[in-house]
Amino acid sequence: MSQSAPDASHRRPRIVLGVGGGIAAYKACEVLRRLTESGHEVRVVPTESALRFVGAATFEALSGQRVHTGVFEDVPEVPHVRLGQNADLVLVAPATANLLAKAAHGLADDLLTNTLLTARCPVLMVPAMHTEMWEHPATRANVALLRSRGVIVLEPASGRLTGKDTGKGRLPDPAEIVDLARLLLARSDALPQDLAGVRVVVSGGGTREPLDPVRFLGNRSSGRQGYALARVAAQRGARVTLVGANTVDLPDPAGVDVVRVRTAEDLHQAMRVAAETADVLVMAAAVADFRPTAMLGHKIKKTDRDPDPIALTRTTDVLAELVTERRAGQVIVGFAAETGDAETSVLDHGRAKLKRKGCDLLLVNEVGDGSAFEIPDNTGWLLGADGTETFIPTGSKAQLAAVLWDAVTALRAT
Repeated sequence: MSQSAPDASHRRPRIVLGVGGGIAAYKACEVLRRLTESGHEVRVVPTESALRFVGAATFEALSGQRVHTGVFEDVPEVPHVRLGQNADLVLVAPATANLLAKAAHGLADDLLTNTLLTARCPVLMVPAMHTEMWEHPATRANVALLRSRGVIVLEPASGRLTGKDTGKGRLPDPAEIVDLARLLLARSDALPQDLAGVRVVVSGGGTREPLDPVRFLGNRSSGRQGYALARVAAQRGARVTLVGANTVDLPDPAGVDVVRVRTAEDLHQAMRVAAETADVLVMAAAVADFRPTAMLGHKIKKTDRDPDPIALTRTTDVLAELVTERRAGQVIVGFAAETGDAETSVLDHGRAKLKRKGCDLLLVNEVGDGSAFEIPDNTGWLLGADGTETFIPTGSKAQLAAVLWDAVTALRAT
């Protein structure tokens, strides 16, 4: 009996991972591992210089695919054409200043640069170089030219570079690169430069209100959604400040200024300061509604008698205050983690909160039973003050972020 061809919709996404010749090439191994473990078929195409940092055997072992650098290997397969034609995504990490220049001017002197010329899928280039090289007018012009042709060139991170140098030009965290690569596989139009120059402030994470030197009142928010919002906004061109509440385990998103806070009052003050110059405010943090009236200076001991009641007082409603004090033209987005009850649905609770808070957009999440908090995916309803309601199906938190920024961009254009 003959077998039918496999359904193309069920094949593994094909990614070409280009690796440039910079010290950050070793991080490409972690990018490769994460991509293959999440079900992607990855062919590594390094430059000759990249193989001075990481050997071909390492890439072959992690990918299960042969590694070549030149166009005269496996000639019958025509790899310099086929790789680009068959790929769903070409990801170059790290992209050196030399690679960016070659790509911008159509040079094709090895397998990777030939692949870039033949690719008809999204191309994502992740720069890594010294600050002076990134800021040089030639590099900036090459990046602008590539972006004008539809190539997605990420903003690099800031931090430790080669030797003792620090500054902008560091390769973003591998998890961040993979997150954005998967976003582009799901939505090739997810990272336009439509927020260029827009000043954005995002809050994320969960506040903690101390009871004593050991214990606190808190919540289950990991901060991943807020970080995804900041990450996507920065790569769409925005100038982003992220107010992160108890998110020390999350790496700073590339191109984002991070302000770390702990309590609801810390977050309140940080958001007030940041809001003064912001064009868009997004309150994605889970902020405590109540805090202990007083923090004990010693650890509460377990005794035979019942513990004393803990007196609570309300915290500032940060979102409502931001709406009240907003500047003209400022767009404000809120988040609502809701549960339904016998009389009222999650969506009805969200509608009531949108009306009560007065923000422009409200993202409503249903929480509980493994939803929203502490997981990589998210879903919800995006409600507009104009009465629009958009359901966002389950997808990565970066995908939800892209939908939200689409809505913000459309709102700012009206």
